[in-house]
Amino acid sequence: MKLAYITNDSKRKTTYKKRTKGLVKKVHELTTLCGIEACAIIHSPDFDSQPEVWPSNEGAQWLISEFKKLPQLIRNNNMVNQESFLKQSIAKATQQLRKLRKENHQKELKEVMFQSLNGKGIFQSLNAMDLNEVGLLVKQSLKDIDDRVCVLTKASHS
Repeated sequence: MKLAYITNDSKRKTTYKKRTKGLVKKVHELTTLCGIEACAIIHSPDFDSQPEVWPSNEGAQWLISEFKKLPQLIRNNNMVNQESFLKQSIAKATQQLRKLRKENHQKELKEVMFQSLNGKGIFQSLNAMDLNEVGLLVKQSLKDIDDRVCVLTKASHS
């Protein structure tokens, strides 16, 4: 589903009512399942003159006053606005992309190593840094093989 402003008034109003009902249901489920206090205040001057409040006006006012009693540091601890949420999401996606690129690079180097073992000379296409990394990968693979041979040798002598 593409997340964008709904220009059609009747569709937007229908979506607002349906999503509001769903959001209130989710907040209720969260409080029940996790044993926590929560409230929801949803206001749209376009659709409702009164905001949708859950569990009640009094319950929401009590919870907000309890929240305001907390020290500023604790209140701001997990609070995010749309901008900081998007920044966090971008940072997370960037980190994941970096990790996947590194994994892909390692897989490409392993492929080069295996192709060279099959007699295909593809080292000409690699730069010095990649050749060095393939060399390190070969050394690590040889070490892993030696370690495995030692384990099997010890197991056969036991």
